[in-house]
Amino acid sequence: MKIAIYPGTFDPVTNGHLDVIKRSCLMFDKLIISITDDSNKKPMFSIDERIDMISNATNNYSNVSVQTFKG
Repeated sequence: MKIAIYPGTFDPVTNGHLDVIKRSCLMFDKLIISITDDSNKKPMFSIDERIDMISNATNNYSNVSVQTFKG
């Protein structure tokens, strides 16, 4: 099984992010989108809002999961 991790702040998720996600879903069996809650940055959106945004934008991909990590 090929697994990829796509880390970032995704603040907000952009069409460029979504393009990388779409292409990655074709190349890998599983894609883990890992959203950072980096305390050194001042995000426009909260971590929960970013999780919701990217989860909604990728809900049609069965091989994507969304997680968080501390930066």
